[in-house]
Amino acid sequence: MTQFISIIGYPLKHTVSPVFQQAAFDYYHLDVRYEVWETEATNLSVVINQLRQPQSLGANITIPYKEAALHFLDEVDDFASFAGAVNTIVNRGNRLVGFNTDGYGFLKALREDAKFEPENKCIVIIGAGGAARGVSFALLGEKVNSLVISNRTLSRAESLVYSLTKYAVAKGIHAEVIVSPWYSSEFQEAVKNCHLIVNCTTLGTKYSAQEGQSPLTADLIPKDALVYDLVYNPSETPLLKVAKEAGANIISGLPMLVYQGASSFQLWTGREAPVDIMLSAAKRALVRIGG
Repeated sequence: MTQFISIIGYPLKHTVSPVFQQAAFDYYHLDVRYEVWETEATNLSVVINQLRQPQSLGANITIPYKEAALHFLDEVDDFASFAGAVNTIVNRGNRLVGFNTDGYGFLKALREDAKFEPENKCIVIIGAGGAARGVSFALLGEKVNSLVISNRTLSRAESLVYSLTKYAVAKGIHAEVIVSPWYSSEFQEAVKNCHLIVNCTTLGTKYSAQEGQSPLTADLIPKDALVYDLVYNPSETPLLKVAKEAGANIISGLPMLVYQGASSFQLWTGREAPVDIMLSAAKRALVRIGG
């Protein structure tokens, strides 16, 4: 019986996850099909419930449903529960279990691809959605000096900071976690004096309404900082272009995408993910679609 895994989100025209995940299944000669389920918000609960079918191994959850999907699961692991966001669902005997592999993928790419150590660093997070939650909670556990969260909708940034602060107290973590209103003088000052800038928004994503947009201008970016854009399509986003102009170091979201996907693959199959094969497939897919 052919099994399936899906990616659930909206829109999904930009995604390369089906290509590199299918490459991993094919590497092991598994009879598994990775499907794209572009889903309207009104159908989310129905679509997630379909993952209970015996032939379903689970799913990836992407923008904009990483937070909303939590409400339709039977169980959530500790990290995903603290973060308040899931990106992976595993079907375990008709019980849907949620995980967040974004934090793992983010840190692996940060260290292995960008050669950046977050301990004692000052970090600015742009965005406060599901991706920002996975990233910021992961960073908080790495002994960072400070996290500044900024988002266009201030209340969402405030909610994330509240959750992070609560987590820090529970874990005995001593890091400054603050809200900075979008493009306020405080935000601009934080950006100019930070070591790492992480874009967790969809600004710049190909085929989206935000295509061609950057959350920052070159004059705000310090030349010694690392700019990490979670957007992976196009491979050089508008933000990464202006960061290069500023003389900053850069990393795209593609390595994180593959690493978090590899972690998902292991949760679904119990097998070691063929990361090199997945990364090569993802790069080829981006070239084919002009990313």
